[in-house]
Amino acid sequence: MAAAIVGGYACAWGFTALGVAGLVALGMAYHEAEAAAHMLAFLLFLAAFLWAFVAAGLVRVWLTLGGGALLMTAAAEALQRSLLA
Repeated sequence: MAAAIVGGYACAWGFTALGVAGLVALGMAYHEAEAAAHMLAFLLFLAAFLWAFVAAGLVRVWLTLGGGALLMTAAAEALQRSLLA
């Protein structure tokens, strides 16, 4: 249950950060990019939450969702730094 909720939320958060940074880099207005990323992140959270219950193992769920969250958050931070430089 914790992997589904916490891991799904972390993955959606990383996706949102990366989505906003990516859409702003492509020229979209910040608030429009934020709204679009949040709408897509909701669908991602739902898919991750449901997948966590049917996945083969708990370790796989934590590694996939947690690792994905870390990678997307790191990529978003790098992209944001390059945009501000």
